[in-house]
Amino acid sequence: MTTASITQQDQDFYKKNGYLLYKQPLFSQEKQAELTSIFEEQWELVGRKLNSELDTPHFRDERLLKFLLSDEVLDLVEPFIGPNIGLWSSHFICKEPFIGKQTPWHEDSAYWKGRLSSFEKIITVWLAIDRSNQENGCMRVIPGTHSNGFSDYEEVDEGANIFATQIKAIDDSKAVYFELEPGQSSLHDSRIIHGATPNPSPNRRCGYTMRYFSTEAKVIPDKNPDFKIWLARGKDIAGSNFVNVL
Repeated sequence: MTTASITQQDQDFYKKNGYLLYKQPLFSQEKQAELTSIFEEQWELVGRKLNSELDTPHFRDERLLKFLLSDEVLDLVEPFIGPNIGLWSSHFICKEPFIGKQTPWHEDSAYWKGRLSSFEKIITVWLAIDRSNQENGCMRVIPGTHSNGFSDYEEVDEGANIFATQIKAIDDSKAVYFELEPGQSSLHDSRIIHGATPNPSPNRRCGYTMRYFSTEAKVIPDKNPDFKIWLARGKDIAGSNFVNVL
C-alpha cells in the first residue's frame, strides 16, 4: 500500500472542523479481509453482543497490533498529531440489523476526563468494515465543536441508547453524516460532538476505531489501572507507562 496522502488543505480542514473523511482504502484488500476475519471471530466469541463487549479487543488478541501499529495508519494520523504517537485504544463498534441502538451525542474526551493530562491531540480513525450510511446508522458529527470544552450532559433511556447520557440541546440539522464504503475511514478529534442514529435497516454496520494520542500528553497511571498503551512511533515525551518502548 502507498502511504496516506494528506494535504495541507486536509490538515486545515481538520483543524477547523475537527474531522476528515478519508475515502481511499486504508489497507490492501488482503489486509482488510484479515481484519474483517478477526472481527467476525471476536464477535462470535462474545455471542454477537453489542459493541460494549468489544472494547479494547487488542488487549486479548495481539493480532490486531499488526493493524494498530502499521505504517498505513500511523502515516495517516501523524500529520494531525505529530510524530510522537501513542496507541490509546481500539474498539469494534457494531450495530446489528434492525436492533442496533442509537449512540447519543457525546464527546469521547468526556469519558476519559482525568485519565490524560491533555486532550488536544487525540485522534480516532474509524475504519469501515461494513458499508456505513444514514440508513444503517452511520456516525455523524457537529463540525467545529472540538474547540468548545466539555459539554453539559443529561440522562437518557439506556434501553434505546448505547450510553446512559447525552449532550443537552444539540441541533441535529447541523450534523454531517460519515457515509463510508468498506475499507474507507474517517478521522475525528476526541473532543468533537458526535453520535449515530439507530440501525433500523436489514444491513449490519460495523467499524473498527483506532485511537491515538500525542505523547506530549501524559497518561495518568492511577486513573488507568490495568489499561495498556503502546508507543506506536517516535518518542515518549511526557513519561507515560508504555507496554513497549521503540
